[in-house]
Amino acid sequence: MPTFEDRTLLPYVEALFREILRWRPVLPLGVSHAASEEDIYKGYYIPKSNLVHLRIFGQHIIVVNTYEDAIELFEKRSNIYSDRPHLEMIYLMGWDFNSALKHYGDDWRQHRRLFQQLFKREVSIEYQPIQTRKVNDMLYGLLTTPEDFIAHAKTVTAAIIVSTMYGHDITPKNDYFVTLAETALAKLREAVFPGALAVNAFPILKYLPTWFPGAGFKRFALGVQDLVNQMLTVPIEALEKRLADGTAQPCVSSSILEDCKSKEEYEVIEAVAATAYAGGSDTTVSVIETFFLAMTMFPEAQKKAQDEIDKVVGNGRMPTYDDRESLPLIEAFVRELLRWRPVTPLGVWHASTEEDIYNGYYLPKGATFFPNVWAMAHNPQKYDRPEDFNPDRFFGNDSKLNDDEVPYAFGFGRRLCPGRYMASATLPNQIWLSVATVLALFNIQRTKDADGNEVCPEGKYCDELAL
Repeated sequence: MPTFEDRTLLPYVEALFREILRWRPVLPLGVSHAASEEDIYKGYYIPKSNLVHLRIFGQHIIVVNTYEDAIELFEKRSNIYSDRPHLEMIYLMGWDFNSALKHYGDDWRQHRRLFQQLFKREVSIEYQPIQTRKVNDMLYGLLTTPEDFIAHAKTVTAAIIVSTMYGHDITPKNDYFVTLAETALAKLREAVFPGALAVNAFPILKYLPTWFPGAGFKRFALGVQDLVNQMLTVPIEALEKRLADGTAQPCVSSSILEDCKSKEEYEVIEAVAATAYAGGSDTTVSVIETFFLAMTMFPEAQKKAQDEIDKVVGNGRMPTYDDRESLPLIEAFVRELLRWRPVTPLGVWHASTEEDIYNGYYLPKGATFFPNVWAMAHNPQKYDRPEDFNPDRFFGNDSKLNDDEVPYAFGFGRRLCPGRYMASATLPNQIWLSVATVLALFNIQRTKDADGNEVCPEGKYCDELAL
């Protein structure tokens, strides 16, 4: 999590904090101003109101704190709340190809249809062999260089996505395709400096010449455009070459490229494939990193899960997808990982295309809405001691898994994560297999200081953009 030492590095958060202190509510939300600076900055201040309204650079920002309100707005009224806010910097950098960032409309619907075709339940299950092979590679890496566990998590995630989307087996280090995509993603994450924030708030600034003082955001964007274009075109062109010479491995993109009939269809395939990498890499890695953290902070949970694996699977083989129904505690483990430290604590923004009245509140057209996933996942009325990592919370009195599949972890309404079947907690996926096999093979322990005392990690995270 961010600390006060990070404050100067997070100008947007600083602006948000100052706006909270200056806040004159447009909506009668009844939020107390008694919260301390530390409470607000750390994000632990959850107001009594279900909705919180802010104004930042003249933009209406509304935070939705409860799951019930998120369902009502983003799903039951999805015809109003399925747009994205317009961020000019995204267009200047060329990232507007990304399906997750597109405005609600015909172009987005075309992307969405292809996503649903490619990542529906039955299709996702077909890629279990790829996931199994790549997870085994990660296990070998952990066995030989356990200190590089974060690098191994990143490699296995990239390997699964690139192989699934493009049929390309990446090299363990410095793979060209992965380096290209990661560099482009890194530049996207960097685009939060004051000039970039200013052009988002005042799009007319995009017309400034690149040499003009204060137009550094434009020079930055021009430098990113070429990277983004290569991220889009290089992997798909390599796949086309393999298809032409008959050496292509079965993959998601090859199954539809052969039936492509127009340039427009080709560009959609190209964009959807790149979006799958951008949207799936950081989020999946974050969950796996959280798994390693939780095991060091809560060793008793690790031991209990290992006991289940030993009882069901034994010591003669590794867990496989066929064991999933027989390992309910591992299923609960994955759910708890998604709940305990959600990848997107403030969800993914929505924007309204019409003004609306909800529970007596006026919600303006064009407002930006954030579903407060952290508040939903740490609601003490639903989850006892929410700061504890406790997979047992997903079992009922009958010792069977309950129906809480942490749906808030994958978004809401028409903007629900289309790749959830590859990464969700309810279907065969990399996260489940990674958790089950790592627990079967390894004991994850705390490091020790110079005096031989165990060092428990603080569990702090850093802020970063995840699509």
